[in-house]
Amino acid sequence: MSEKLIKNNSYTFTIESLCGNGNGVAKYGENGFVVFIPCTAKDDIVKAKIIKLAKNYAVGKLEEIITPSPSRISSGCPHMAQCGGCSFQHISYEAECEIKKNMINDSFSHIGGLDLEISGFVGADSSSRYRNKAMYPVAEDKNGKLISGFYAAMSHRIKEHEDCLIGAEIFSKIKNSAVEILENLGISAYNEETKKGIIRCIYMRKNTKNEVLLTFIVNADTLGETKEKALCDTLTKKHSEIKGILINTNRKEGNSLLGNSWRTLWGDEYLYDTLCERKFRIAPGAFYQVNHDQTQKLYYIAKEFADIKEGDTVFDLYCGTGTIGIILAEKGIKLVGVEISKDAVKDASENAKLNGIDAEFICLDTGEALNTERLLNKKPDVIIIDPPRKGCGDDAVEKISSFGANRIVYISCNPQTLARDLVKFKSCGYEAEKAVGVDLFPRTGHCECVVKLTSNKNNI
Repeated sequence: MSEKLIKNNSYTFTIESLCGNGNGVAKYGENGFVVFIPCTAKDDIVKAKIIKLAKNYAVGKLEEIITPSPSRISSGCPHMAQCGGCSFQHISYEAECEIKKNMINDSFSHIGGLDLEISGFVGADSSSRYRNKAMYPVAEDKNGKLISGFYAAMSHRIKEHEDCLIGAEIFSKIKNSAVEILENLGISAYNEETKKGIIRCIYMRKNTKNEVLLTFIVNADTLGETKEKALCDTLTKKHSEIKGILINTNRKEGNSLLGNSWRTLWGDEYLYDTLCERKFRIAPGAFYQVNHDQTQKLYYIAKEFADIKEGDTVFDLYCGTGTIGIILAEKGIKLVGVEISKDAVKDASENAKLNGIDAEFICLDTGEALNTERLLNKKPDVIIIDPPRKGCGDDAVEKISSFGANRIVYISCNPQTLARDLVKFKSCGYEAEKAVGVDLFPRTGHCECVVKLTSNKNNI
């Protein structure tokens, strides 16, 4: 019988592969018992202490890198080991792209049993400073001083930091200023345990002109007129990039960040941005992809896959503020978007007008909308779907397929649910013809994939 691992003992391991969350995977003993070790790289030889021992796996804490992997680099971020944001700051970007490419293909083969591989993986020109959106939770340290940063992995404990390397540099500067001003004004942080306190989160988004909308998410309707004025005056004098300051009221318990009530304290309530040569109005709470340059690459691939012709009717499901459908559609196209958020539908309608696109937007859950006369009496030529991470699910796939579109373009942020849905689409008469991976989230464990599906009926 092979030697068994013992908790709190240290062992030497060779890292065989990396998971999407950045954990290295090692095998121990004759039976190949799986050990996960964070902050390691493929082909590292390491010493690690066993801190968790379950029936089918163990977790080790890295103690020493005995022989570093060829893909290992010096991480420029001092917070990676504690912060829950990035998974791959410690390996080369080329190695990261290979991991993500394999992650998508493995999902197709192992989860879906599909004879499908991506024809390419589109990496980013830059793996830093790409995020145009950031949320910084606020808390108080043991001395009652305000701190802000990101949540540590798998926790609601805030890891304070001065800067985030994948976020826009201006975000950290504004965040640091805001925390100092809030502290000076005597505004308390919200406490999740006591349900008392005011400031929950500092939320920002920016456009390609480096213009920033700044929102304070608070457990109150107001900070007080005098304090609000002082906050706006001080911040806007210090940071000319700020174009609007808003309050979002969130009194809900739990970890949902945004509430439903918005109020503009100063300046503009929207940003405008250009994406794929189209102009878009962006509300602070609306969905808008966080990586502008990579999103353009993704949407141009989707446009090629959709192959929309003049006179076509296009369904854009899970459409958010309408970006994908509006970018893919040209004049002479009838666009029908479906989105559950009222604010997003309002923005989508405005965005269609801004770009001269004939569009109708329906404010319903996609599953519900697919059963309404407003969709059932239309015959789409192309359907675009960009669901949340949970994917479409069997019922929605069946309903989408029943419309009989010639082509379906599926944009996914989760290879696992994508693979599951592609299997269902196949049973409903749609073959995955081509797929391309796109890295919208460098240094994190996430990536996107766009798939072209064609109806089997076209081949009969």
